Amino acid sequence: MHAEIISIGDELTSGQRLDTNSQWLALQLGDLGVRTLYHTTVADDMDANVRVFQTALARAEIIVATGGLGPTADDLTRQSLAAATGRELKLDHAALADIEALFTKRGREMPQRNRVQAEFPAGSRVIPNPHGTAPGIDLLHTRADGTHSRIFCLPGVPAEMREMWAATVVPSIREFTGENGVIQHRVIRCFGVGESDLEAMLPDLIRRGRDPQVGITVSKATISLRITAKGADALACDQLIAPTTQIVRDCLGELIFGQGDEELEHAVLKLLGTHSASLATAEWGSEGQIARWLRAVPGNEISYAGGAVLGGLHSVGQFLAMKGSAAELTKEELTRRLAERCRELWHTDYGLAVGPAPASSTNLTQGTADTAQPPKIWLSLAGPEKTISLSQLFAGHPDLLIIRAAKQALNMLRLALVKRANREGNAE
Repeated sequence: MHAEIISIGDELTSGQRLDTNSQWLALQLGDLGVRTLYHTTVADDMDANVRVFQTALARAEIIVATGGLGPTADDLTRQSLAAATGRELKLDHAALADIEALFTKRGREMPQRNRVQAEFPAGSRVIPNPHGTAPGIDLLHTRADGTHSRIFCLPGVPAEMREMWAATVVPSIREFTGENGVIQHRVIRCFGVGESDLEAMLPDLIRRGRDPQVGITVSKATISLRITAKGADALACDQLIAPTTQIVRDCLGELIFGQGDEELEHAVLKLLGTHSASLATAEWGSEGQIARWLRAVPGNEISYAGGAVLGGLHSVGQFLAMKGSAAELTKEELTRRLAERCRELWHTDYGLAVGPAPASSTNLTQGTADTAQPPKIWLSLAGPEKTISLSQLFAGHPDLLIIRAAKQALNMLRLALVKRANREGNAE
């Protein structure tokens, strides 16, 4: 069975509020073994709501809608659902009594307008709302071909919606689907190549219709591979996912740095901890992004000693304690010195440096801007044995240069630590 999630409200379509309910509901449906094919957001407009409900009922077996169940004139869910299914609205006296009792408990008299919240499309069931005045709607709809759709309308208030979901909607969906299966995801995180290059390294894995399914997404140069399987339980899903996971690892090797929500900073700090090694940083082109990421990871102080954020040639010269001008150095030499200097100052095993961004380096030797060439930035890693440097070209959007530079530097350190682990493992 497939699902559609509908979010209702002007505050969502206007961009004034972020829709977090849909994300949460899609995850919950996945845990029930139901794949969500559609996310729809609609304003508080009667005609638009009716069309959205009609479309959803025609193409999805399970529909979950949130919002529009309040007592005001712009709360149109119950009316539009009744119109979309050709049903009358009928007052549910038990629901009305519950709403009145809630107002009494709060020491207030129920406004007459709240009476509308006890009206439901004929034939629907009430989804109790223990802590709010908006009960939900559970309606089984029969299509023209004799098949069925089940629609659940819940309040937009997340706390109320989630409580009602767990207590009433989950058992109803299990009853309707007749299945107790689950959908499991495993996310593998990669860095170091482009999306199309990585896909070419995974023969036939991204093919639609494959079981388990493998999806690929990119966010700020980090690639996520999501392996999705449906099974009777979590163990069955894991057994389906495991062979594909191994294929991915065999094909991508050191391009993989983590899984789930892990970022490069997590991988680096984990590797530093494995070697009982320490790190200091000196950043110009990345503007302190590496330090911010590392500091945000709990326990970072064990491996990350600290760093310097440099804003120009004057501060670089002071940091390096130079007698001459930093402008006399090439970008490669400057970055190398920064890495070695921060390692020296903080007495760490590694010093990681990001050189000047292209826009800030025109005064340096070999730094004349060439608009015909992609921007280039230098990275350096000073370690116990030697200092290595490399330059990176950036052909993407200029706004991503800082993020890319920081990730490239962290990945440079990660790969060095991986090689160190391999050497030490072979020596044993």
